[in-house]
Amino acid sequence: MATISIGTVYKHQFSFSQAEVILFAQVSGDNNPLHLDADFAATTQFKKPIIHGALASSVFSKIMGTAFPGFGSVYLEQHSKYLRPMFVDQAYEAVFEVISTNAEKHTAEISTEIFDITTGKKTTTGYAVIMNLEKF
Repeated sequence: MATISIGTVYKHQFSFSQAEVILFAQVSGDNNPLHLDADFAATTQFKKPIIHGALASSVFSKIMGTAFPGFGSVYLEQHSKYLRPMFVDQAYEAVFEVISTNAEKHTAEISTEIFDITTGKKTTTGYAVIMNLEKF
């Protein structure tokens, strides 16, 4: 297995459908009408339903557990700051960059950001700490 070093970058494009937002609301119990009710959302500053922040951040878990660094990864921490709303059926890109590694503990700190592909604006910023016995 190849090791991953400081400065390694991985990018992943994605979007969420309204059906996925509804499923997330059911699983999480967060049925805030801001995510589910277009009429309610139209009365807010967002003008349409927004995606749950936790759903947006779930892409970090997906990628780190399956693709970068991949299978065998254990999530130890996630810090996220939501800068802009995210909407269904909009194209986004998650960008991961290894900030630091600890070979002795088999851990890495990885920056986690999401960008709106249409505008280029950052919607989410943060970092994760993960462990992977084979990659670090």
